[in-house]
Amino acid sequence: MRQLLFIIFMLGITARGYSQFELNKSFKVIPPKVTVPPVKADKAPPKVDNKDPFAVIPKVDPKKVEPITEDPTYSNGIEPEPFSMVVKKKDFDDPGAVVMQKMSKNLDKTLVREGLKEDSRYLVKIDVNFGDIRTKSEYFEIKCRDFGQIDGDLIKATLNSQDVRSRLLLQNEYQVFRIYFKEGINIFELEALNRGALGGNTAEFQIYDDKGILVRSDFWENWDTGVKGKFIIVKE
Repeated sequence: MRQLLFIIFMLGITARGYSQFELNKSFKVIPPKVTVPPVKADKAPPKVDNKDPFAVIPKVDPKKVEPITEDPTYSNGIEPEPFSMVVKKKDFDDPGAVVMQKMSKNLDKTLVREGLKEDSRYLVKIDVNFGDIRTKSEYFEIKCRDFGQIDGDLIKATLNSQDVRSRLLLQNEYQVFRIYFKEGINIFELEALNRGALGGNTAEFQIYDDKGILVRSDFWENWDTGVKGKFIIVKE
């Protein structure tokens, strides 16, 4: 019985082996299908814009290329400010005060330009000699006025160191006074007692003899306090 079962088992293995061999012999491998996507004919490749500065390589002349500076900070010759822990005072100035100071300067410039204020930078600080006057007249009539803006200019008139007018306020109209002099040399002086509210002392004067003839006329401008105008009157 065991032999019969063994023979049947062997026959089954032999039949299966033959059937597998025939299957392998007749089997064919099918290669995978490769598909290529179609290319649209109406779509052209993008063109390079020659106007684009990044699309064109610039031409550089090696002879015109300047060497790189040796200064590591590349300061172009400008030396950097040294480091300091001291803070400048101007960094903490009051912005309002700075604006007011600038406005004041602009106002001063405008007043000077319009003739409403004398520039204190050009004040006359030395005495002025108006020259000699020779005459046979018994007296002179002096006329004085402020030829600029009326801003409180004061003058003093003296003859031979004696006050003729100790404090004369100059106005728009002429103010008149007389001086009587002695034979020979007489010293007549006009002195600026102050500077006006708009700047230096300004005045115009006229001198007439006892017959009403104009002897001398002149003016001064932008005098500082204490400046004198000197006349030497010689009575013949």
